[in-house]
Amino acid sequence: MACYMQVLYFCIPFREQLLDYYENNKNVGDAEENLLTCLADLFSQISSQKKKTGVISPRRFVQRVKKQNELFRSYMHQDAHEFLNFLLNELVDILERETNAANASPEASSSSSSSSSSSSEKVANGPSNPPVNGVRKDPFVTWVHDSFQGILTNETRCLRCETVTARDETFFDLSLDIEQNSSITSCLKNFSSTETLNAEDKFFCDKCCSLQEAQKRMKIKKPPSILVIHLKRFKYIEHLGRNKKLSYRVVFPMELKLMNTVEDPDTEYSLFAVVVHIGTGPNHGHYVSLVKSHNHWLYFDDETVEMIDESTMHKYFGSSQEYSSNTEHGYILFYESLGRSS
Repeated sequence: MACYMQVLYFCIPFREQLLDYYENNKNVGDAEENLLTCLADLFSQISSQKKKTGVISPRRFVQRVKKQNELFRSYMHQDAHEFLNFLLNELVDILERETNAANASPEASSSSSSSSSSSSEKVANGPSNPPVNGVRKDPFVTWVHDSFQGILTNETRCLRCETVTARDETFFDLSLDIEQNSSITSCLKNFSSTETLNAEDKFFCDKCCSLQEAQKRMKIKKPPSILVIHLKRFKYIEHLGRNKKLSYRVVFPMELKLMNTVEDPDTEYSLFAVVVHIGTGPNHGHYVSLVKSHNHWLYFDDETVEMIDESTMHKYFGSSQEYSSNTEHGYILFYESLGRSS
């Protein structure tokens, strides 16, 4: 959890919105403590700290996470990607419940609150909200969405009638399959590559009213302000009967250009944080974070912080050979759209 506190704190748009939330809600009496209030309080303590050195423990926030989700109550190694998804979706749910309580009638607020958990999760990581009582509900958009949410479009072209069917879905992060000695650019190309649907996988075309061969591809329709890339380093190996960590060398550039996006072609990003997994397997290990602040890279390992040179970032790309003494591998990458202050 600690690795994400540093990353999110140095995510400028998210931090500013969270501190604004704290200022607007700190004097609200009898407010129920939740994950959002605990995180806002922690960020406020950090930003208002007068000491030049020292440590602020996220104890209250950690206790709240454990209370909220039983997965994080044990001492077992938990996946950083799962934690990020849990945290962002929970913050969205809380903001939606607060908005419903403030704007809706008591009866409507009760109804909306009871369904907020499922609807918010779909907005964050899937299709738009389904119709409610026959009326389509507009997706609930928060400042969390403003920072992290992008839109993918899934295009399927019938090879008989050439009709293209497009379906949009939102995302907070992109999970990319990786290969040995590859790069983020090649991983993104594979993500958007064309797949042919045939044989048992034929596509039902509404215009042809039958199963047809088709071509399918995923494109980024609207790039997010903060692009989070999750490298799928943990893979289930069938003959081993367990998950294995892929230590593949995957080069991640300091500057990244997203090609072939729909709304904003050639969107450019700058790397500002990396969550690194240290260890040889998925069930044990340790997470640290690399964060860029004022044009300097910092290495965060719990309460230990040290400055590192950008030229050493290549050691976190991964290993070019299967067996290597280096077990520190970039796992989750955070890029911000160029043009924002860093």
